[in-house]
Amino acid sequence: MKLSCLQENLSKGLSIIGRAVATRTTLPITQNVLIVTDQSQLKLAATNLEIAICCWVGAKIESEGSITVPARVFSEFITSLPSDVISMNLKHHTLELKCGRYEARINGLDAADFPPIPQVGDGFQTRVQADELKHAITQVAFAAATEESRPVLTGVQTEFDGSKLTLAAADGFRLAVHRANLLEPVKEKVAMIIPAKALNELNRLMTESDEKVDITLNAQKSQVLFRVKNIEMVSQLIQGTFPNYSQLIPQSYGTKARVDVAEFLRAIKMASIFARDGSGIARVIITPGATPEAGKVTISARADEIGDNVGEIDALVDGEASKIAFNAKYLSDVLSIVKQAQVSLEVTTPSNPGVIRPVGVDNYDHVVMPMFVQW
Repeated sequence: MKLSCLQENLSKGLSIIGRAVATRTTLPITQNVLIVTDQSQLKLAATNLEIAICCWVGAKIESEGSITVPARVFSEFITSLPSDVISMNLKHHTLELKCGRYEARINGLDAADFPPIPQVGDGFQTRVQADELKHAITQVAFAAATEESRPVLTGVQTEFDGSKLTLAAADGFRLAVHRANLLEPVKEKVAMIIPAKALNELNRLMTESDEKVDITLNAQKSQVLFRVKNIEMVSQLIQGTFPNYSQLIPQSYGTKARVDVAEFLRAIKMASIFARDGSGIARVIITPGATPEAGKVTISARADEIGDNVGEIDALVDGEASKIAFNAKYLSDVLSIVKQAQVSLEVTTPSNPGVIRPVGVDNYDHVVMPMFVQW
């Protein structure tokens, strides 16, 4: 293998695939990056056996070849080089690198020993706008479980139906559901559970909002491929049945408070300072006024050894006075990802879930389970 490419292009390609490199593994070669010539381009690939990311970099190929080299050493050296042309020459299992007045030799392992990158060919296919998918992932993935006790909850239920894409995630204490539009309607309804970690990686890869993302599900429904420009990411799917989340979304409310997102978030963050030492509990009291616009929401928290705090914000209240307690972190998490200026908080009783919905859109529901407290 003999080729040359620009340092900035190679460095960018390595940063793209870098997150797929295995860290702790029983298969040492997965700590390497695969370098292979492919159709007059340089292909870089990495896998941790759960996800695999491939990236194609423009290069001048003189002779074909392939090798795997330690990802950390290779990436750090390439990143440190000046912005110039890098020459690569493979001799036996040693990759020789030259760039300006710098050179290095890195010992590699045979590419044939590298785990094969899954080929997801013919199967279910569709396409979505990158900014739509990015927004959906941002609003949902954080609500997935991080503990492995219930594997299906560490994933995001992803449903394709007609021209609609629905993403849902839950960890047993909260539920986030986002509905987006597909660029290409699907003929059949398809559902899969994609690991939240994989979707977060995909989110990182989608850098331009006008990009189109091609999605392909293999025939066995065990792997999904995402293709964005010169990047491909393949993820294993989680096998199992996701809970029927639609049943968990309350269809009515006794009290609805419309509040400013920034004000609500500020009050919750202040309550969190005290809630940290008080089981994370933030108490929310909704009080109607003489007119709907004259309502208020009071947020408080207390910890026996530290102290307590109370914050009050204006609200447009529909319904009766109500009080309910939530985990402050869960409220802070959802308010931090809402783009709209206002949200509505809908509650029924102190023991029933609350629902947060951005005002002005109807494609997002966030359900939070209450916490039981002594008032």
